[in-house]
Amino acid sequence: MKTRFQILIMGLVLFFLLGSAKPTFFPEDSAVVINKIKIEITGLSTVGKYNCSNTFTVKDTVYVNCLKNNTFNTEIKMTDFDCGNKIMTKDLQGTVKVKKFPNSTVSISDIKPSGKNYKCRLNFYITDKTLKYKDFILYNTDDKIQGTLSLKFSDIELEPPVKMAGLIKVKDDIVINFSLYKK
Repeated sequence: MKTRFQILIMGLVLFFLLGSAKPTFFPEDSAVVINKIKIEITGLSTVGKYNCSNTFTVKDTVYVNCLKNNTFNTEIKMTDFDCGNKIMTKDLQGTVKVKKFPNSTVSISDIKPSGKNYKCRLNFYITDKTLKYKDFILYNTDDKIQGTLSLKFSDIELEPPVKMAGLIKVKDDIVINFSLYKK
C-alpha cells in the first residue's frame, strides 16, 4: 500500500515538473498594451446635460496578476478638457482650479481578473484630494478597458458652477468615465 502511494506521488510530481500539467494555484500573468486614453466628465445643469472630454495618446502596459510592476499611472492635463463650448470649458477649468492644479492623476494597482473583467484598486487625485476605491471594477471589451466613477463635486470639496445670478446651476452629481484603449 505504501509503495502504491509513493508511486502515485512520484507520478504527480513528474507530471507537474515535465510541464504536462499546469498547476492552477499559480496565477497567470498577462499584459494589456494601451495606446490611447479617453476621459469624459458628464453631468446635469438646469439647462441640460453636459459632456467634457479629454483624449490623449499614451503608450503603456497594464499588467494583470503580476506581483511586480502591477501599477498603471497616468497624468491628466485638466487644461486639455473640451466641453464643446468655450464658456463651459472655462467654467470646468475654473471649478477644478486648473491654474493651481493643472494635472490630475489616476493610479490603478493590484489588477486581478474577475470573470471576463478586472478588479483593482483605484486612486484618483484631483485638485488636492485623493479618492480611493478598493475592488473597483474595470470592464473588459475587445478594444478597451473602461471604468466609471460616480461622485459629487462636494466629495472633492468643490462648488459646482453657478451662472447668470443662479439661473444656470450645475448639479452636484458628476460621472467620470475613462477608457483605456488596447493596441
